[in-house]
Amino acid sequence: MVTHCFGRSLVRHAAAGGLMCAGLAGAAPPAPERADKSGFTFFNPTPDALLRELATDRPDATESPLTVDAGRVQVEMDFANRTRNRLDGVRTTGWAVAPFNLRLGLTPCFELGVFVAPWQRETERPRVGPKEKRSGFGDTTVRGKLNLGGNDGGPLAWGLMADLKRPTASGGVSNGTCEGALTLPVAFELGGGWEGGAMTLVELRHTGGGDYRAVGGNTVTVGHEIAGRLGGFVELTSAAGDGAHVATCNGGLTYRVGRDGQVDGGVNLGLSRGAPDVQVFAGIARRF
Repeated sequence: MVTHCFGRSLVRHAAAGGLMCAGLAGAAPPAPERADKSGFTFFNPTPDALLRELATDRPDATESPLTVDAGRVQVEMDFANRTRNRLDGVRTTGWAVAPFNLRLGLTPCFELGVFVAPWQRETERPRVGPKEKRSGFGDTTVRGKLNLGGNDGGPLAWGLMADLKRPTASGGVSNGTCEGALTLPVAFELGGGWEGGAMTLVELRHTGGGDYRAVGGNTVTVGHEIAGRLGGFVELTSAAGDGAHVATCNGGLTYRVGRDGQVDGGVNLGLSRGAPDVQVFAGIARRF
């Protein structure tokens, strides 16, 4: 889910980041995807017979380095998610309804993504004084993802992503500034049916005083098929450089629906004082 300002992306990406569906494989099987796909574009779509295994950027925070096949469209969406936190005597709850990521395969190794948050609400209840509510449309983030290897098979895949957040939010739910990020995601086989993923990112955040500050973060995740179409993952995330350290432990389940669909759900637990205490989410991914 990307309803966030970039300042909380490692926590709130958890409903939009991911390894892959079902078995959470880091790379697709070698056949028949190793056929030459260089001639396919958004206007000359990849045929069904050559589609790689479905790869999603949800439900964990670790983004997949694999791209959507050229000419295909993939929608990844939370049904809803809820965040709860208590810090310095202030209890904060947040809701987001139907935030989604629209992924467009432009070439065999490059995709364009658009993250939209139609509605979100945050409520702060201090120990003393009236509560404060903010709600409205969220910011919009545009992402370019380039796969640099392993898109169509193999034990290792890696890529590069660039995000630009546009301040489209209403109702005071954003800091009202443009922010950006560069991310290096990788996916790899661990053996014994286990798959892993990791990413390193640098975000450019607005400090509130007219300046920007670079903030770094890392995630690592492992996943395994549980039974048939059902898979699971556990994950650790960490971000520092903008005040309090933010660390979470995340976990969830995925279930494959046919060749082109996935449903999932999970929970993120704060490990550090600067992280929200808990976030729960459920969502879906569908390729067209």
